[in-house]
Amino acid sequence: MKKIIIRDKTKIPPFNEPARGLRVLNKPLWLYQRDVLAKYCTMEIEVDSFDEITVDDEEVLVYRNNLFFDEPFIDAFITAARASGRARQVAFALDDKAIVTHALPLQDGIRKEGDVYVADLWYFPHGIREKPEPLVIDTEPQEKGFYHIPTYMAEDIRHGDVVYYVPLKAFLSIENWVHVLMANSPFGVFAIGARMEKEADKFSFQLKAFVRALLEHKQVLSSSAVVRVGKNVQIDPTAIIKGPSFIGDNVFIGAGAMIDVCIIGNNVTVMQGSQLSLSVVSDGCYIPFRAALFMSALMENSMVAQNACLQLCLVGRDSFVGAGVTFTDFNVIPKPLRTMHKGELQPIGRNVWGGCVGHHCRIGADLTIYPCRTIESDTVLIRSDKRAVIDKNVSYEESDHHHLRDEHLHHRLYPRGQ
Repeated sequence: MKKIIIRDKTKIPPFNEPARGLRVLNKPLWLYQRDVLAKYCTMEIEVDSFDEITVDDEEVLVYRNNLFFDEPFIDAFITAARASGRARQVAFALDDKAIVTHALPLQDGIRKEGDVYVADLWYFPHGIREKPEPLVIDTEPQEKGFYHIPTYMAEDIRHGDVVYYVPLKAFLSIENWVHVLMANSPFGVFAIGARMEKEADKFSFQLKAFVRALLEHKQVLSSSAVVRVGKNVQIDPTAIIKGPSFIGDNVFIGAGAMIDVCIIGNNVTVMQGSQLSLSVVSDGCYIPFRAALFMSALMENSMVAQNACLQLCLVGRDSFVGAGVTFTDFNVIPKPLRTMHKGELQPIGRNVWGGCVGHHCRIGADLTIYPCRTIESDTVLIRSDKRAVIDKNVSYEESDHHHLRDEHLHHRLYPRGQ
């Protein structure tokens, strides 16, 4: 089957880069899409619009390159579309809670047409000759409340839970940094965990996991049935790793570290006492002692220093987050959390959410960053009496490195005239 990719050149703030190059589950989005479709497609063509696609008689899959879809989703779509024998466009039911709750805010790519939502993913069995019909795919959302909290913080007031509708088949149109984080954690590693929970109901899986745990002298959730470890990996005996987790090659995990449902890339260091949960740490990252990541994602070659706390946060490539930096995730002011989208502040649809750091940033120690604030790529921030709390978005023009020649700042950084 041939695939035709429609380029989306919209740049995603604060990265200032189209979605295709941003990391999702430790791969650039374009590479993730290619790998998911590898068993179906052998040839690809890129175009700037649907109108540029030439008509032929081949089986064709067409999609926009800012879409995130996982393997279970694309398997369901292609299988059902082929079985129908007609041209189809992906669609979702109006009551699909994963789409309505998490995918619709801050985007235009998933839109209502008639009595369904549709998106820019099409299947044509004999070339682009007929108008495609909607094909509804059930994302199979699973309601997950992962810890109990006071009801004033909760989306689900009935139970006092921060609730996500985690899809077993994930799909997103990535048009904002919020979607990048959503693809990595709630629709990424969280969804992988939800699928494993469903698989764990099968006796064959239970037997396999029990035997592995018995042979390896480990708990079931730490056995090789649910934790995959690459080559040349050093794991301290006191570290705790719970699956489903994926550890890459040439990784060091220090004493007392805790890793719970995470993806850890190649050449990563996780030092002693660090806590990682429902997070993605991409290739080449460094996490010193006692750093904490919860439902967060680091793109490649970034560092989060000791005692830093990231909850529901996204950090771009080659960035540094200093010691003791805290990203808050709950808005203490009783107003909806909002972030910039298309030049204006718009609600994200969540009560709890962290911040975002662009590429090549340097964030100094002991800063506190309010929920949903963004720091643009190539920015340097240094704590001062005037800037200890980041309570608004920070642009590149506001970067402290523009003012390093300022005499007062110079003497504060180099008090002995260095």
